[in-house]
Amino acid sequence: MRWTLIGASDIAATRVLPAMRKAGHEVVGVMSSSSERAERYAVANDLERHTDTLGEALAWDADAVYISTTNALHHDQAIEAARTGRHVLCEKPLALEVDDAVAMIAAARDGGVVLGTNHHLRCAATLRTVARLVAEGRIGELVSVRVNHAVLLPERLRGWRLDRSIPGAGVVLDIAVHNADVVRFVTGAEVEQLSTFVANSGLAGDEVEDVAMTVARLRGGALATTHETFTVPFADTAVELHGRFGSIYAIGVLTQDAVGTVMVRTSSGDEDVEVGEREDLYVVALREFADATCGQGRPAATGEDGAASLAIALAALESARTGSAVRPAFQGEAA
Repeated sequence: MRWTLIGASDIAATRVLPAMRKAGHEVVGVMSSSSERAERYAVANDLERHTDTLGEALAWDADAVYISTTNALHHDQAIEAARTGRHVLCEKPLALEVDDAVAMIAAARDGGVVLGTNHHLRCAATLRTVARLVAEGRIGELVSVRVNHAVLLPERLRGWRLDRSIPGAGVVLDIAVHNADVVRFVTGAEVEQLSTFVANSGLAGDEVEDVAMTVARLRGGALATTHETFTVPFADTAVELHGRFGSIYAIGVLTQDAVGTVMVRTSSGDEDVEVGEREDLYVVALREFADATCGQGRPAATGEDGAASLAIALAALESARTGSAVRPAFQGEAA
């Protein structure tokens, strides 16, 4: 595929652009709201074209756009790209309002193009193994899920994520939205209701949450807890699923790299599970997205998946603000 980068971002430079090239795709250029940044980015990443104008970027000869601008810009950029016949792979959160995400889905449908959400974690061989084990009934009826995504936010990423003046700041829309997608993906169940507490532990200004914990009720009755923070340097990320016949422990799996382990514990003891080939998560996402544009399968995470995870994250913020349990405003079909 031929791609245009909409957004001169760190994630594009460090992960997605290298994966595109590894997958044999071509990147024709980059668009940034700053012409100087666009030019520097193009030079640093060996890109032929750069611009600060969306219209010019969408006029380039490309099949698709990868959008990694700040969150408030996703909606307008994705809709315009879809209207010009470009397939769209968009960073999470898909938008800042559920209605905007739904409008993006509609624009892609009307334009006859594919909309994908870059929820990279569901491309990990480890989490795909976990989802398969649950679907096969390996641990029986699901009782509870625990997701621990406690990390230390790298210095280079401590910009807009910690600045409340920029829409989308805070750990909920940065990490909890990923955890929402992980819960939906590994359980195959939608989140029906949740309660969330947030806190500020000093990394940013007082108005920005850098720690959050959520308890959610899933369709079918199981409970899930998620923990996300920007301020913990030495925790293992982990996903645990507990059923009536056994438990699954996936350790070190909530990362951008193809690492981590999966273990099943039953009455027979502990069993380390082979997860198969460990591919670059972003290469997997790009391959499945490209296949979907050819009518073969679907993106790893669809626009509907992105809308569902956004709705869960927004419900978490509303719960934290009101102190009440909240139902997400959009539910997809978890897969």
